[in-house]
Amino acid sequence: MRAAWLHYGGGLSQTDVAKRLSIPKVKAHRLIARASQEGAVKVSFDGEIAECVSLEMSISEKFGLTYCEVAPDLDESDLPTRALSIVGAAFLTRELGNPRNKIIGVGNGRTLSACIRAMSSLTLKDIKFVSLMGGLTRNFAANPHDVMHRLAERTGAEVYFMPVPFYANSSEDRDILLAQRGVPEVMGMAHSADLKVVGIGAVAPDTQMVQAGVIGADVVKDINAAGGVGELIGHFFNVDGEVIKTAVSDSVLSVDLEGLRIGRAIAIAGGEDKVNAIRAILKNGLLDGLITDEYTAKMLLRP
Repeated sequence: MRAAWLHYGGGLSQTDVAKRLSIPKVKAHRLIARASQEGAVKVSFDGEIAECVSLEMSISEKFGLTYCEVAPDLDESDLPTRALSIVGAAFLTRELGNPRNKIIGVGNGRTLSACIRAMSSLTLKDIKFVSLMGGLTRNFAANPHDVMHRLAERTGAEVYFMPVPFYANSSEDRDILLAQRGVPEVMGMAHSADLKVVGIGAVAPDTQMVQAGVIGADVVKDINAAGGVGELIGHFFNVDGEVIKTAVSDSVLSVDLEGLRIGRAIAIAGGEDKVNAIRAILKNGLLDGLITDEYTAKMLLRP
């Protein structure tokens, strides 16, 4: 149906649909034809879906993205986990069938975890998953390792996580941890991943990283004071999308920003509290694509 929405509702050519969904042109043609043959395509489209396609095109143009998908509003308060999990799970399932993806890097967070829970079970042999950051926290429920464990259960694929914390105690400790056996290999896999799927965090006292015990509330307060509004795999940014120096900048154990430019980087994020964070990170050009919800998309397009 997504291919049909983009072709008939969004006015995209079959070639552009193939590029947007990262699939061969012949497959895009087949999907569009099948949707028509099965009666899924009618003269008129549902207003919400058509509007979502319009939002996707506007956001892609405004922020220079090669991929954008907007989930219809499900009237969720705060974090639109249900809507994002449905669309995110469908995206991940499609990408698992993309022969270009040999290694997929995965971030952390409630939204990504919900996307994986929403996926159907698959049997994969030719894809490897790797965590994009250290996976040891005090709160297991917010542990990136838990996201990787869910992926292993859902797909049966090879899964690699970094047996180090998200942040070291110091830059010296970071260097020691990165030299431990097995860690350089996993970090190398993470850097070279063909597809990187990440979340975006807001910089607030109740942010998930504080709740998980990854960093202290005092650190977040200092980051706010320095102008930080958004977080991407442990790196912090101001409203202009510029990286800011923080107390934890030199101790983060995750893929660096240059590593994010290797392959494709797609963020799955949304919600009223994250609008400023998402907008800031979209400005820096690190992301190739965004999956978000209808409300957030409309806010991102405001002047």
